Amino acid sequence: MVDLAIIGGTGLTSLKDLKISRREVVHTPYGEPSGALTFGSLCDREVVFLARHGYGHTIPPHMVNYRANLWALKYAGVSRVIAVCAVGGIHPDLLPGSLVIPDQIIDYTWSREHTYFEKDLAQVTHIDFTEPYCGKMRSVLIESAQRANIPVATEGTYGATQGPRLESAAEINRLERDGCDMVGMTGMPEAALAKELEFCYAVCAVCANRAAGRGAGPIDIREIKATLSRSMAQVCLLLEEAIGHC
Repeated sequence: MVDLAIIGGTGLTSLKDLKISRREVVHTPYGEPSGALTFGSLCDREVVFLARHGYGHTIPPHMVNYRANLWALKYAGVSRVIAVCAVGGIHPDLLPGSLVIPDQIIDYTWSREHTYFEKDLAQVTHIDFTEPYCGKMRSVLIESAQRANIPVATEGTYGATQGPRLESAAEINRLERDGCDMVGMTGMPEAALAKELEFCYAVCAVCANRAAGRGAGPIDIREIKATLSRSMAQVCLLLEEAIGHC
C-alpha cells in the first residue's frame, strides 16, 4: 500500500520525474474523482499522484469532487498528503513566484459538498479544526525547503473563495481585514475533508500573482500561467526533497 499522496493543482497536472507503475480508476460512494490515481516511484519512494482539476485541467474549482478525491486516496491506503495549489498574494511579501506553507485557512466558499458526516450517523460528529493542517507535514515541507535552499514563507492564512472568477479589489480588501495573507479557490473543503479522514495533510501554495488591487494593473491570466510554469520547477524540487524525509 502507498501511504503518501501528492495532489497537484493549477500548473501541476503531472510529475515529470515520476516513474509510473500503474494507474487505477477508483469508484467512490461520492461519485467520480478528478481522474485515475497515478502510482509510481519518485526519488525511490512510492507515491500516488492525483491532478485536482483533472489531467487536462478541465475541472473548475467549484466543480471539483473533493470528497471523491480524498476518499479514493484513503481507499488506496494513503495516510499523508501534500497538496499543491496556486494562490494570489495579499500580504506584501507574497510576490509572484513565492512559495508559502499556510498554517491557517478561512472558508468563503458555498454550496460545495463539504463533509462526510451528513447521514446514516450513529451520532452527530464534529472535528477539531483549530489547526487545519498537519504540523508534522508542514515541518517536513519547511525543513525540506531550507535544505534545498528554496525560499518559502513558513506561515500564512489562506482565504478560500468560490471561483471560478477572480475576486474584486473590494473583496480582497475584505479578506485582508479578516487576516488573509493569500487567496485561492481549492483550499476548502479539501482541508476539512482531509481532517475528517485523519490524513496528515499540508499545503504548498504557489503565489501566481498579486491579488486584485494589489498589483500595478489588471490581473493578466497569461502572466499567471507564465509564473506558474516557472515556479513549478522549484515546487518539484521541494516535493522531491520532502518525499525523502516523510
